[in-house]
Formats: sequence, structure tokens, C-alpha cells
Amino acid sequence: MADKQDAPTAVAVVDPDGTVSGWSDGGRLLLGWTAQDIVGRPVTDLLVDPPPSGFPEGYGAGLTGFVPLRHRDGSTVDAVVTADPLSGPDGLAVGHAVTVQRWGSRPVIADRAFEQSPFALGVYDPELRFLWINASSGRVIAHSEEQVLGRKYREVLPEFDRSLFPERDDKPYTDALAEVARTGEPTRLITVFRPRGSDYANAWATSIWPVRDAQGRVRAIANWGFDMSAEYWARQRLLILNSASGGIGRTLDVIGTALELATTPVPGFTDLVTVDLFDEVLRGEEPPSVAGLVSGEPVVLSRAARHSAQDATDPAPGPPAPVSHAPGSVAARCLASGRSTVELAAEPGQGGEWAFGPGLAADPAHWPPGNPVIDESLAADGLTGRITVPLRARGVLLGVVVFSRLDRPEAFTADDLILAEELTAKAAVAIDNARRYARERTTALTLQRSLLPQGLPNHEAVEVASRYLPGGAGAEVGGDWFDVIPLSGARVALVVGDVVGHGLHASASMGRLRTAVRTLADVDLPPDELLTHLDDLVLHLAGDLRPTGPFEPTGETGATCLYTVYDPVSRRFTLASAGHPLPLIIAPDGTRTPVTAQPGPPLGIGGLPFEATELELPEGSLLALYTDGLLDGRAHEADKGITELQRVLDQSATSLETLCDTVIDAVLPDRRTDDAALLLARTHALAPHHVADWDVEPDPAHVPRARKFAVDQVDAWGLEEAAFVTELVVSELVTNAIRYGEPPIKLRLIRDTSLICEVSDSSNTAPHLRRARAFDEGGRGLLLVAQLTQGWGTRHTTDGKTIWCAQTLPR
Repeated sequence: MADKQDAPTAVAVVDPDGTVSGWSDGGRLLLGWTAQDIVGRPVTDLLVDPPPSGFPEGYGAGLTGFVPLRHRDGSTVDAVVTADPLSGPDGLAVGHAVTVQRWGSRPVIADRAFEQSPFALGVYDPELRFLWINASSGRVIAHSEEQVLGRKYREVLPEFDRSLFPERDDKPYTDALAEVARTGEPTRLITVFRPRGSDYANAWATSIWPVRDAQGRVRAIANWGFDMSAEYWARQRLLILNSASGGIGRTLDVIGTALELATTPVPGFTDLVTVDLFDEVLRGEEPPSVAGLVSGEPVVLSRAARHSAQDATDPAPGPPAPVSHAPGSVAARCLASGRSTVELAAEPGQGGEWAFGPGLAADPAHWPPGNPVIDESLAADGLTGRITVPLRARGVLLGVVVFSRLDRPEAFTADDLILAEELTAKAAVAIDNARRYARERTTALTLQRSLLPQGLPNHEAVEVASRYLPGGAGAEVGGDWFDVIPLSGARVALVVGDVVGHGLHASASMGRLRTAVRTLADVDLPPDELLTHLDDLVLHLAGDLRPTGPFEPTGETGATCLYTVYDPVSRRFTLASAGHPLPLIIAPDGTRTPVTAQPGPPLGIGGLPFEATELELPEGSLLALYTDGLLDGRAHEADKGITELQRVLDQSATSLETLCDTVIDAVLPDRRTDDAALLLARTHALAPHHVADWDVEPDPAHVPRARKFAVDQVDAWGLEEAAFVTELVVSELVTNAIRYGEPPIKLRLIRDTSLICEVSDSSNTAPHLRRARAFDEGGRGLLLVAQLTQGWGTRHTTDGKTIWCAQTLPR
């Protein structure tokens, strides 16, 4: 006997009276009866049980039924019987053609398995006409097999004839079928669509393969698919959250972070996102308390970000616009309660169960209390659904986020609410970090600017202009600074420095250093000595900032400084550097003046000397002092950056202010991580006739001559009003130099913005101001000088000292 799985099919011809008139050899193989045994006998003799009602007429028209049959050896054969009516030439019925197959044989069991498969199965001819579909496929496409047989796939399912994801350039599913028919190569893909009769989009894993005949020719195309929506959408949500992890909070900017939140879920999850924040959050301040939101007044926020699927692919943040949420509105209620709300334009239907499981059924048990809210007015605004989520971080309410769906018909689910809340929570922490950073940066910047010069002094020796720019967005305020300090003898000090580190401690350290430099400058120390004292100060600061507890921050106290002094009388320019870039000097003819100075170590190292370098500059030289932040990002090509800076400085400009702007625009990197300071100075020379020198003999008898020389010179300058005070000052200072100093003694008068009187000698002993008692003969001279002039002091040099005083000239 043949194998049961390959059992043949028995075919019998039954007359209208039920007599068997024809029998195939397959009947012998299947039931053991030969044609001689069975032809002429009633067909009912083959039945084990009484004949079913209407047998065989009831099995006509291709209908099939299960019938137990009697084998010749007496055993029972479970069979599937199909009876088809036969007609003669005149159209009259002449009997039935009865087909018998063993139940469990390959043709029968395979047909039943495919017909009852939970997978959607279909077979098409090479022109994509329907040849067969099973029941599951019929439910998915909402058509029966009879409705689609012989029709083309594109006619039945036109929605599959276009790309389901145009933004990803996916090919239409119909094209995938046609590709397999053309090439004969199988393929697999995931198809996302909304089955007819469902309110939710489903994802199907599908395979398409060719059906070949014995000669290998493609005779048909088959496909199968099963619903993997739960797994697919869970993975899509994870992908969106993963994108949010890398895409939200990249910068410490409130507006930028809000825009990152708005763009992340579009278009994969929703079509429109708005982010509204309290104005206090935008300013880096503490937002209002929740108690203030239940007063019945409108809640006014600022629209920090808005992004829709129709927006540009690379949106730019616009200026925040005020948005008012009326009392009792969904947004106002969410802000007051701290709970999210889901609104749907219509009551959602149940998701269909296709193949292996639910296609995102909207199970009410999954929703939190009070959700979803059905609001038919959403449809008037073109919305199908909206999720409103309060933006909260660390117990602080920052604003509200609204996720809206516009054109897509899929209703929001409870899982969508979880995703919206996860995205909002992740962004809330980033926005709060940005808010806190903005507050600290604003504080540090305010401190930094308050510690920098608020206005540069007018000075005859130099024309100056400056710029200070804090680091770009996301960078903390640094410790760059500059200063212009008038000195005695019509000289001026130009200073620029940079404190290591960023933040408030850097700004505070910068303020201490600037104050220290000004104090040391008042003592009139040479640049190298001044940096030595400043180095000691930084070492002391480092000890003061050493943390005393495990949780106290350590402040970075290293710093660099460039201290320069320009003398308009001699046109001498003296400089010393503590690890700071040397100045760039451009001569009046545009050539670069080389600076051969050797920078010393940065401040705070200690124990190493600083060297001063002196240059003689032609009048009209341009000095450029800057911090390394000006060339930030070009450390690997510092020479190139300096060359570019020189090129810009060579350009003619109407003023130093204009030149400062030109330098900033041309040299400063767009995305800098450090602050930058720039100080430009144009040197001037004091006219020779504004300076008068006289060598004084170390004899008290020559004091009257010195007084006369001073008075005559003051009169020659047309400053007769200053003659009396000048005579007294010169008399006192020259007398002291003769009495207590050492020769040579020199008297010098300088007419600048003030009238300066200087007396120099070779002694290092400095006079001290003191108050004379009633019967003291001396001690009143310097007190008289201090009372009659606007300032006086001592300047030590390598050859001795200089006592000076200055009088304010009348306008």
C-alpha cells in the first residue's frame, strides 16, 4: 500500500439514482475495491454509517465534507468527499463526479492547515492577480476570496501601491511583489499599515517568494505575514527614547533644549509639539510655586519651541512668544495638578486581533484614571488627539509640553502616554540643568563685567580700545581681564591676564588679581618686580582656596599676565610676561616689530624669575594685547592665528573701536569654548617742548635757582595760575633731595593732562609723610606737597628714586 501521506485520489462517477457507473484505479489503491467490484453497486455500499442527508447531492457544487468509508478488508477509511454535478449535452443532470481523498493525506491536511493558518497567506499569478487567499488574509484586507479572485492586487489594495514611509524612501509593497515576480528572488520586509476596520496602525512581518513548476519557471507569487505590532511599536518607542537620550540636553541652553524636545518625536511619534515655559525659567530664575496657579487667573507662559512635521528639517529657534492658558483649560489643569491628560477627537475602537496578537488594542485597563478624555472639538482644530504633559524636574514645575496628532488617523494609546511622559521627564532635567547653568553663568558674567574696567581712562600717552567677550553658549565664564593704569611721569601701564578655569571662582580670582595689579602699579614697580610680587600673591591665594572638607570645591588659581609700561617722553615700551602671549606690535609703516622677550612661567609656580624687555617704539605704533581665547580652537596652529591677527591689524580703520570690531569678526572662532579679551593701543609721543629738565647742584644755595627755573617754565607754558604752587613744590622736593639724597640730582617738569614735577636722585631712601608736632622744625614739607597737589609718590629705578607730584591743569 502506498504511504498514507501520498495516498492517491479516488474518482467515481455516480448516476442520478446513486449507482456507481465509473471507478478509477485510485479507488482500488485507496479503498481496495476494483472497478469490477464496485461498478453497478449503490454508492452507499461504500459508507460505514448511514448516508448523510442529501448525499451525494448535498456535496455538489464543489462542496466538501468528511465521510467515513469502508475499505474492502473491512477497515474504516476517514475520507474527505467532494461531489461535483455532471451535465449532458442537453444540460440535464447525468450524475455526479465524486472525488475521495484520505483525511490526513498531504493534499487534504495541507489545504486545511493553510486555510486555517493564523498567518495571512496569499497566492498571485505573475501579473499579481489573486489566485487564493486564506481566511486570515481575507480578514486583514476586508475581502472574501470570492471577491478578489482574478482581480489585480493594485485594484483591491490601492493603498499598498504607494510608499508607506515616503520620508524613508521605502518602496511600495506592491512593487515588492512585482520585483519578486520579475526577478524570482524572495524577499522579506516589515509593512506598516492600518487594516480596514481598525483605528490603529499595525506592523506586519511579511515574506514574498516565487512558486516554480517542475521546470523552474515562476508560475505564481506567494506571500505570508503575521502581526508583530506590539513588538514593532515597542521597539519604535525605544528608538525614540534612545534618540532623545542623545539628542536632548546637548547644550546648556534653555531654548535650544526645548527645541530638541520638540523635534525628537516628530514625525515618528506625533505631528506637532509645543513647549511652553515660565518666563522665570528662560531667565534662569526659580519658577513660581504651584500654589500660584490655582488663583483663577490665566497662566501666562512663553512658547519656547514649536515644531511640526511640516516645518523645515533643521528648524531654528525663534524668539519666545507669550502664550496665555485660560483658567480651567487642559494645560492650566495639568500645571496645577501635575498630571498628564490625553484628549481624543473620537471614542477609539478596539484594535483588531490579526494573526498572533493584538494590533495595539486600546485596553481601558491600561489607562491611568481620568484618561482618555473625548473632546470632539479637537476635530475642528484639525487634530485627532493631544497629550498634555507638565514639565517638572526635581520637584520644580517648569512649564507644559503638548504632543498633537494632525492627519494620522491612529488614536493615542496608553503606551503613547508613557512615551510622552518619558520624553518630557528626560527633557525636564536637561532644561532645569540649562536654567541653573544660565543663572550661574549670568551671575558669573555680571561679576566678571563688574570687575572689568567700566570705561578706559583718557590718556595723552596712548589711544586705547578694548573688547571682552564671554565664552559661547554652553561655556562657563572665564577669568580673562585687561586694564589701563595711569602711572607717574605721564606713563601708562597696559595689562592683560587670564585666570585658569571657569565659573564664579575664576571671576573672583580675576578680580583679586586686577586689584593687586593696580595696587602694585601705584607703588610704581618695574614690570618684572611687579610680576614677582603678583606671583607670591597667587601662591597665597592657592593656599587660601585649599578645600577644608571633602565636599568643598577646589579652585584653580593658576593665571597668566602680561604687564607693560609705555613712556611717551622717551617712547620706551617695557614689558614682562608671566606665561602670557606676547603683544603684537605693528609699526606705523605696517611692519611687525619683533618682540624678543622670553615669557616667564605662569603665576602660581613660584621660585622662577621674570625678565623685563625694553623697546623703543616710533610714534603711532599699534599695540595688540590679547588672551588666548581670541585664538581659541587654533592652538595647534598658533602661528597661523597670529599671522591672521597681524593681517587684520594691518588694515586701515577709521578708529581703534572699528578695528576692534574687525578683529573680533575676523579672528574670533564661531564656536569658542573660552572667553576672550582684546586691548588695542596707539602710542603717542610727548612733544619735546612739553618736557623741561634741569640738573641741580647738591647745594642749598641752588634751591632758589631751581624755583626760578620752574616758575619761568610754567610761565612759558602759559600756566601762570600754577606758578605759586609749583614754586613751593619744587622748593620742598629739591631741598629734600639735597638734604637727604645723593647726587646727581635732576629736576624735570612735564606738561601733560596734568603738570608733573619730578625730582630724582641716586639714593634709594624714600621719604615718608608724617604729621609734625607743634615745635618740630621739619616734617611739614611733604604734608604741604600732599595738600597742594592732586597726587604724589615715589618711583624707584635702577639708579635711585624719583619723587613726583601732579597738579590738575585748568581746562
